[in-house]
Amino acid sequence: MFSENAMRVLERRYIARDERGKPLEDIAGLFRRVADAIAAVELKFDADANVRAVADRFALRMTGLQFLPNSPTLMNAGRPLGQLAACFVLPIDDSLAGIFETVKNAALIHQSGGGTGFSFSRLRQEGSAVRSSGGVASGPVSFMKVFNAATEAIKQGGTRRGANMGLLRVDHPDIRAFIGCKQDSKEINNFNLSVGITEAFMEAAEKGADFPLRDPRTGEEAGRENARELFDLIVEMAWKNGEPGIVFLDRLNRDNIVPEIGQIEATNPCGEQPLLPFESCNLGSINLSKMLRDASGVYSIDYELLGDVVDDAVHFLDNVIEANRYPLDAIREMSLGTRKIGLGVMGFADMLFMLGIPYDSDEGVATADAVMAFIHKRAREKSKALAALRGPFPYLDRSVCKGDADPPRNGTVTTIAPTGTLSIIASCSSGIEPLFALSYVRSDLGEGAPPETHAYFEHLARKRGFYSEALMRKVAAGGTLAGVDGIPDDVRRVFVTAHDVSPEYHIRMQAAFQRHTDNAVSKTVNFGHGATRDDVREAYRLAFRLGCKGLTIYRDGSRDEQVLYAGNQSVSARESKGALPRPRPRVTTGITEKVRIGCGNLYVTVNYDDQGICEVFTNLGRAGGCPSQSEATSRLISTALRAGLDVETVIEQLRGIRCHSTLRQPGLSVLSCPDAIGRVLEKALSAFKGERAEPTREAASACPECGSGIEYEGGCVICRGCGYSKCE
Repeated sequence: MFSENAMRVLERRYIARDERGKPLEDIAGLFRRVADAIAAVELKFDADANVRAVADRFALRMTGLQFLPNSPTLMNAGRPLGQLAACFVLPIDDSLAGIFETVKNAALIHQSGGGTGFSFSRLRQEGSAVRSSGGVASGPVSFMKVFNAATEAIKQGGTRRGANMGLLRVDHPDIRAFIGCKQDSKEINNFNLSVGITEAFMEAAEKGADFPLRDPRTGEEAGRENARELFDLIVEMAWKNGEPGIVFLDRLNRDNIVPEIGQIEATNPCGEQPLLPFESCNLGSINLSKMLRDASGVYSIDYELLGDVVDDAVHFLDNVIEANRYPLDAIREMSLGTRKIGLGVMGFADMLFMLGIPYDSDEGVATADAVMAFIHKRAREKSKALAALRGPFPYLDRSVCKGDADPPRNGTVTTIAPTGTLSIIASCSSGIEPLFALSYVRSDLGEGAPPETHAYFEHLARKRGFYSEALMRKVAAGGTLAGVDGIPDDVRRVFVTAHDVSPEYHIRMQAAFQRHTDNAVSKTVNFGHGATRDDVREAYRLAFRLGCKGLTIYRDGSRDEQVLYAGNQSVSARESKGALPRPRPRVTTGITEKVRIGCGNLYVTVNYDDQGICEVFTNLGRAGGCPSQSEATSRLISTALRAGLDVETVIEQLRGIRCHSTLRQPGLSVLSCPDAIGRVLEKALSAFKGERAEPTREAASACPECGSGIEYEGGCVICRGCGYSKCE
């Protein structure tokens, strides 16, 4: 039932252990623990409830991989900590005491396994007067660094890493500093960032008009910015490193169910859950790849099964609200008052594969619209049915549902989360994202490991007779079918991956799901490395036009280039004196040559990818010689090449270097180890220029735990190799 990778993730991150690390349960016991703890809530509403039957139904949905709750529920249900919610929003008041009270509360939440969102918009701008001390304020960005440091210290006990969302309104006087505060990727690295965009700002940006900035204490005008220039700055930074994202605040508040209580000013770390201050939300996802009917290999959506799973999922998540042990009294009060749940999906790309529908097609978008419309309608019906038995959410009389004859139990019912680790457990695609790669080789399994290929693609390849391991390795080299011969056209059209899909279809798909989602949608719009700033700008405009509540973009490889600033001029690290090497590619092509030198045989390997020669390895035979020096030379060459140094310059420096041990032996064609390396580099350069390697998709960076490539999805990163996730 569970894949090898799923079992590894469950055993490593989810199974309960004693203080010495000894497992207290197996995987079956994990899901039984969760099911029993959540089903026990039934007795609060019915003393005669058949708790065992409810628990069995919950366990069946989870072990059958039809539905999974968010990670804190899997980790903590039925255990002493008991904190089950995934995400929280905390307010930050404009006082030193208020700021550090929020830091303390955030630390408690991170320790319990939750993520936090903050709006820094209430904090006075840098340089404004602080009456109590006679000093001046340091501004929101300086305090974000305090929050970041606290998160770094907690790291959620090593089980779930601290994740934050930092949001600043576009009309805050410090908005420029906020937009550029992650120029250095090592700064504020426990935060995702979003600019809170208003519709008035978007209208001004379209016209190229000036836009007023507001003092957060008084609301009075505190300066003006040209809206188009500010919008272009957001685009520029997002193009460079994927941040900040944007959130459309007016749209969040149009769907605010309790506007009498307050305004929504922030979201959870991945942006899909808008929350009032002190609210929390527990999330869960239905695996759509399991919601299909198979008629002799022809698949269709099983809406009867899907409806039953929606009913059980809403029931489960409503019980979680009762079972949860909230980290703060204020959070408990707000969470029980609005009773928000967020039911979403995963495995959507897998569903489309099996239905034979391309993700980037009108039919794909229509399928998303139909499926999510069904889920949302059924979830609302189940919530109303629960309200008839248990009562509606307590803040009903202060909500937009006041006076409804048939009110719901839950203020919201649907949210589309990224499901990074959950999708590994369920062996399905993440959230509503297209598949990142059809086939890949896990680096943690060592050289020669067979490629791991999407199960249904491999099944279809074998069934239609075009499967071979060599073909799968070709697919693994780039992760996509683009440029790979031997694939039938109809298969090639259906099995598209994230970088095959145009930004327009990424956004159209997000908008289709948003139309039927109470809260918001976590989605990353992937751009190729060659995408322009105009491409990013148009994506933001399209998301606004199509009704999205926010947008996150990522340009492939953009976070590999450290952006440095000198005055007002920005240059990439590769153009500066402090050049930084790009990460080693996951897949390379190269040559190995044996060269006779004075010390014996020197084996020189030179590898390249689609960007050029990127590494050199040397190995001396048994005769001895100076292996440490040749290894050092190889490492320095590799670092220099990946930092952008011209390979011909490197060759020029190496060729002609002489070594006395080689010169003592007449007839040898090389002069030294460096000379030999230079000659092989020349051959590799010729091969690269003449053949060009198969295109590869270079990982944005390496997993810090296993070294495999990581994927950017829905505002967070996920490693398919070991399950590492920066924000779950």
